[in-house]
Amino acid sequence: MASSSSSDSSAPQTPQLRKDSVTNRWVIFSPARAKRPSDFKSKSPVNPNQQHQQQCPFCIGHEHECAPEIFRVPPDNPDWKLRVIQNLYPALSRDIPAAEEGNNSDSGRVVVNGFGFHDVVIETPVHSVQLSDLSPREIGEVLVTYTRRIKQLMSYDSIKYVQVFKNHGASAGASMSHSHSQIMALPVVPSAVATRLGSMKEYFDQTGKCSVCESNSKDLLIDVSAHFISIVPFAATFPFEMWIIPLDHSSHFHELDSEKAVELGGILKLVLRKMSLQLNNPPFNFMVQTSPLGDNASQLLYSHWFMQIVPQLSVVAGFEMGTGCYINPVFPEDAAKVLREVKVSPSE
Repeated sequence: MASSSSSDSSAPQTPQLRKDSVTNRWVIFSPARAKRPSDFKSKSPVNPNQQHQQQCPFCIGHEHECAPEIFRVPPDNPDWKLRVIQNLYPALSRDIPAAEEGNNSDSGRVVVNGFGFHDVVIETPVHSVQLSDLSPREIGEVLVTYTRRIKQLMSYDSIKYVQVFKNHGASAGASMSHSHSQIMALPVVPSAVATRLGSMKEYFDQTGKCSVCESNSKDLLIDVSAHFISIVPFAATFPFEMWIIPLDHSSHFHELDSEKAVELGGILKLVLRKMSLQLNNPPFNFMVQTSPLGDNASQLLYSHWFMQIVPQLSVVAGFEMGTGCYINPVFPEDAAKVLREVKVSPSE
């Protein structure tokens, strides 16, 4: 990733276009469209107890109201800490045959059977507890649960990509207020993933370096631990977007071990707490941006997984839809500075 052209403490106040060498996306930074970064607050904070506990099928004791369970932690224990279940309303079906990509030669239309997996990870048995309330070790257990499920899905030859994501808050796409995340296993590599890999390859071919490894810039830093760094990316698509990146070059999230998962849990908890305190507990999404399951050896040189966290502070409108170019009213250097300065006590 290219380094920032504004290394001083105040970001430029004239509009600027930046190209992200990871996503291959242009972003317009237009500070005239926003208040001061320190005043950027969510206007619709999440109410974590929106849904009454007695009506929630994700709470402990209501397991019979859910879709079938895949596994729980600890196994075969009524006092579970985590459950992985099938999604009751899956986008893809595990019950239809996987098929090779088909091409209708008359129309040029490409069709693939909607075989795949759509799972839910219930992160806690307690309705009022959110992911950021858990300890680093408990968040680490959630992350290890993701890796365990991905490894199970790898046994299906037709599965090409697995997306882990979390929607927090109704406006971020969450239909349930009980803390949970989702895993979707797809029979294709999505176009955004292919574009990201192509952009990473282009940067590597030009520089001999990994674009994500190169993102370690002091003016974009939020926090750093022994094996991970949290930053606001140089060409952040969204205001206060954050990435958590492994400092050691690694292509696949599912290779994360349990010890590093606890460390990642700690830095994820920190950025979620900073985001909540500074931005008025906004709805948010996080996505694990990893590599396709069947990638070749050469891709391992330039593909690097990371966690992307996006607070819902802006609206995607016609210009963004029409061009794929986004407008961000907050310069990344300003967002990083604000987030660095948010004090989070160890007990929070």
